[in-house]
Amino acid sequence: MEHIRNIAIIAHVDHGKTTLVDQLLKQSGTFRANQAISSEVRIMDSMDLEREKGITIRAKNASFKWHKYHVNIVDTPGHADFGGEVERCMKMVDGVLLVVDAHDGPQAQTKFVLKKALQNGAKPIVVINKIDRENARPHKVLDMVFDLFLELHATDKQLDFPVVYASARDGYAMDEIGQESTTMEPLFAAIIKHIPAPAKSEVSYFQMLASNLDYSDYLGRIAYGRIVSGRVSVGDTAVCIHKDGRRERSNVTSLFSYEGLAKVEIKHASAGDIVGLTGFEDAYIGETITDTEERLPLPFVDIDPPTITMQICINDGPLVGREGKLLTARQIRERLVRETRTNVAIIFSDTDMAGHFELQARGEMQIAILVEQMRREGFELLVSRPEVIFQRDEKGNVLEPIESVYIDVPTENLGDILQSLANRKGTIVNMSHAATSVTVEAEVPTRGLIGFGTDLVNCTKGVGVMSHLFKEYAPYKGEIPTRYNGVLVSMEQGTSMGYSLETIQERGRLFIGPQEEIYAGMIIGENARPDDMPVNPCKAKRLNNMRSSGDGKGLALAAPIVMTLERSLEYIGPDEYVEVTPKSLRLRKKILDAGLRKRSKDKVIA
Repeated sequence: MEHIRNIAIIAHVDHGKTTLVDQLLKQSGTFRANQAISSEVRIMDSMDLEREKGITIRAKNASFKWHKYHVNIVDTPGHADFGGEVERCMKMVDGVLLVVDAHDGPQAQTKFVLKKALQNGAKPIVVINKIDRENARPHKVLDMVFDLFLELHATDKQLDFPVVYASARDGYAMDEIGQESTTMEPLFAAIIKHIPAPAKSEVSYFQMLASNLDYSDYLGRIAYGRIVSGRVSVGDTAVCIHKDGRRERSNVTSLFSYEGLAKVEIKHASAGDIVGLTGFEDAYIGETITDTEERLPLPFVDIDPPTITMQICINDGPLVGREGKLLTARQIRERLVRETRTNVAIIFSDTDMAGHFELQARGEMQIAILVEQMRREGFELLVSRPEVIFQRDEKGNVLEPIESVYIDVPTENLGDILQSLANRKGTIVNMSHAATSVTVEAEVPTRGLIGFGTDLVNCTKGVGVMSHLFKEYAPYKGEIPTRYNGVLVSMEQGTSMGYSLETIQERGRLFIGPQEEIYAGMIIGENARPDDMPVNPCKAKRLNNMRSSGDGKGLALAAPIVMTLERSLEYIGPDEYVEVTPKSLRLRKKILDAGLRKRSKDKVIA
């Protein structure tokens, strides 16, 4: 056990965690020089979506050998919506590498992940990354990190943290600014010196806490975690203590460990090792696996509750089945159940309506990632607008989730952003001015944040940066207007024609171009006025032998607005769906028939 080190890498989005893990794996000799993977960038981001978006979504394990030491690494996500991945990893490790950008300093997510690490008593090493940036200010950032530790009530021992300066992209680290260094050697040395070995347990029997899950079609569920005490071998009888107190006896059918990024089967494992174990189909994150029924369960950190809910339904539109292969309620339900097996931050439930399922999650991005994955797997489905989860206090008053929001904007855009926050019932907590930018800290209802990211990008021409964290449940703040404009709704099914679109575009902005398949009830654009307008985009020019005054005049169509999945979810109203298929994203009304739609609206008013 003295030669094992278990560490997690934590940081805000885009501060260089995954690039740092790359360098640690490469420079420790994990890959052969001629191995193709050794020249890849961001090796740990194995999902397509992670590579495309440039963020880590799933926590992943890896390990490397350095001299006689075996170091297990957990790479964690930096986005607040995937905080559930971070929280559960803290039980597996004894220390953390806190990576902070040498210019930006600690951001909102840094605060969140560091708080979880300190609560678990993990020993931190601060890595000030990107010191090769032109505007790097490592000494100032170090002061900011120290202030953050004080704010989070770190112990004296935790405040005495070692600091390593690094450039993960260029592959070097140093103990002091100005030292000559071309390798990560100082960081390796700091990990071995400052991160403690796994603590010896007072008991000798086998205990393990499941902190992560995976699934294999051949072996069933794989529970990952750290062995707290004792040892385990393949074929041993073990007991899983479930959260409801039920005790399930089974045999350990296989054990996995990591060598580099590769999962390898092993026969035995002992205290301090991070392993994957199969044999328990119902094992869940936070449950204890031990040797006999009379043992007590190990304590586990509670995961923060979800704050957003939305519905996922089967696609019942006229174009169903054209692009996707997985369409039925049973297939969608199985896929959602499979997701909740490995993702603790998502809660799935059936509803009264057949083919309609409810998902609860941390944020709209988390659900958008899941829907995007399903879309790529060949699913067709409908997704409703995200709604927040309300609660009630003892007196019956409505409470809603409030988030701490940190926004960095150019000085000239400050007024617009403050106005937008005021419209969304935000309260400004703090503002700090730099040379050309302002950092605003505000408390905003989660409802008000839906769609705010797009406003920020548009207002600051893509320069503004925002991060947010769940703070608390507080009294309901009142109505927040979601969308000021109505939509243009097609009243015909067919193919869109450039001739009719040219006339329609005078009414607002279009979401579609010519020669696209459309149907009645589909949203084809945004109206310039606040009410919805039915339009006919399928009307073609009448072809006859009469000359008209418009002869020879070409069509002048503006480019349609192309929306991403996240933007579509933010945009739609409560009576609308996003239709998601492997090749298309369409916006539509929940009730496609115009007559039925009007009748249901009149009913609501009555």
